[in-house]
Amino acid sequence: MSVADKGIDFGPPHFKIALHALARLARNNSITSSAVIAGQVDSHATFLRRVLQALTLAGIVESRGGREGGYLLKKSASLLTLGEIYEAVHPGRRSCCGGEAFKAPSSECGEASVLLDQELERILHEAESNTIQFLNQFTLDQVMCRIPFFKERA
Repeated sequence: MSVADKGIDFGPPHFKIALHALARLARNNSITSSAVIAGQVDSHATFLRRVLQALTLAGIVESRGGREGGYLLKKSASLLTLGEIYEAVHPGRRSCCGGEAFKAPSSECGEASVLLDQELERILHEAESNTIQFLNQFTLDQVMCRIPFFKERA
């Protein structure tokens, strides 16, 4: 039984919303407001705008202000890889074991905990690198062509 069959949400939420928003922008092929995109992808507009801001900073979308403003896909869907999208909304390496959420025990086991965390960081960094490499094999257009709704756009 797959994760999806169990009703478990799969994939980082920023990446999923970015993929949905970019597919809609590619299909719309025109300037589209964040409110319209939010309605199309069933997302809260504030969260979507944060994702779109990251995509704008990465040069994937163009943001236009004003009354008739909105977002426009800047890079062709046939050239835009899923890896690029993932990296745009998850810039830099993220720590999984540090911060306030985890505090190493203050006993003689503390050093072992720190070393275990460092090893886990290395493993997860490698897993993320492999994931990005795998995602780079697919373009937004290739994914959209698998979905009848988006095939009809041409």
